[in-house]
Amino acid sequence: MLSRSLLKNTLLLTGVSLLMSCIGMAFQAWLAVRLGAAGLGLCQLTFSVTGLCATLAVSGIRFASTRLIAEELGGGDGGSVASAMRRCLFYGAFCGGGAGALLHLLAEPLGFLWIGDARTVLSLRIAALSMPCISLCAALSGYFTACGRVWKPALAHLAEQLAGIALTAWLLTGSEPGDLERSCAAVTMGRAAAELLSLALMFVLYLHDRCAHYTDRKAGGALSGRMLRIAVPLALSAYTRSALSTLQHLLVPRGLRSSGLTADAALAGYGVVQGMVMPLLFFPSCLLSSASELIVPELTAHQVQGRSAEIRNTAGELLRLSLRYSLAVSGILFCCADLLGGLIFHSRDAARFLRLLAPLVPVMYTDMAVDGCLKGLGLQVWSMGVNIAESALGLVLLRFLLPRWGLGAYLAILYFSELFNLALSALRLRFFLCAAPSAARRPDAGSVRCAYTAGR
Repeated sequence: MLSRSLLKNTLLLTGVSLLMSCIGMAFQAWLAVRLGAAGLGLCQLTFSVTGLCATLAVSGIRFASTRLIAEELGGGDGGSVASAMRRCLFYGAFCGGGAGALLHLLAEPLGFLWIGDARTVLSLRIAALSMPCISLCAALSGYFTACGRVWKPALAHLAEQLAGIALTAWLLTGSEPGDLERSCAAVTMGRAAAELLSLALMFVLYLHDRCAHYTDRKAGGALSGRMLRIAVPLALSAYTRSALSTLQHLLVPRGLRSSGLTADAALAGYGVVQGMVMPLLFFPSCLLSSASELIVPELTAHQVQGRSAEIRNTAGELLRLSLRYSLAVSGILFCCADLLGGLIFHSRDAARFLRLLAPLVPVMYTDMAVDGCLKGLGLQVWSMGVNIAESALGLVLLRFLLPRWGLGAYLAILYFSELFNLALSALRLRFFLCAAPSAARRPDAGSVRCAYTAGR
């Protein structure tokens, strides 16, 4: 059975995530009307590049801070939590500052040559300012997840979202509806300002939390080395996966143009799938995403203490929950596709693609839960390796199939990629759980490993 604390935190985080998802979906629907499908597609292309830079900024620090702090707390005495967090914050500031500087310097080449649209250059330069905020917020969020006080980052993220929406709406009043460059820049500016607010709130909450709960009661055992052994392999894998994913997103509009669509029609088709349908598919996933995030420190604690039976029970309970929930969500989305597409986005295309992609929900949601289990057991490198293989394969398929069969090929590739990812991840988790008595043994005293031999 899932522990009481995990259930409590999952319900809390799910409630906040559901509220944020509702607000975000309403705002996305408003943006779709305000910017149009082409404008929404341009924003999605910009976000695909800034998402790659955000991966460079984070560089694995969110999971590294969660795992490192959970390992310290797993010893039962609080360990060297403050010292560990100082290292995580320094690492985050270094990576975030570097990613921001790189994005600012390369904004023009990325906009002109990579995205192929000069209207994105201004947005890329604005987004560069938010990279240090993103990395530091990731480190702080990992700390609160490991400590089980998830309401604090949830509160900060809710304030960030509300401020971002208000600022974006206000900034959009200064741009003409047909001016896609300024509109996209306004959306990016609103997001960047909200990230700064979130960082300020989370840092204040962290300082109060650390003083109230933790002081370094013993010297940390090679904290910097342990942090880097967790973060660096994950960062390198994330760089590769994010770069491939970004190439996929940039390739879709070009492939659709090669299939015979006009430039605006290709951008609009991409905007419908990525800007309307995918947010709807992931909207109900807040329950599973919360559980998948919070299970990481839970499984880490079981692994550090050598409790193999609890590992199997906790992972099995999460996977059963994910399957039941995702099947129900898939059925509702399939049956209500016309209602949701018309009511939220006023788009028949959105309704049609929603019905076509609704059967993919059980695969996506279950894969989310499996990835959470793998990370909690120190198998994050394997998980990222599977994600890289999926992205590389998807990129090849998009390159050769999209120009010939258009959006139909894009949907088929989405199905194939998700099934491929789930199959490999689930097989690895099953193998680990079957070997749990030996794999979940307690590490040697004085050195808590970031990943066990079985996880390599």
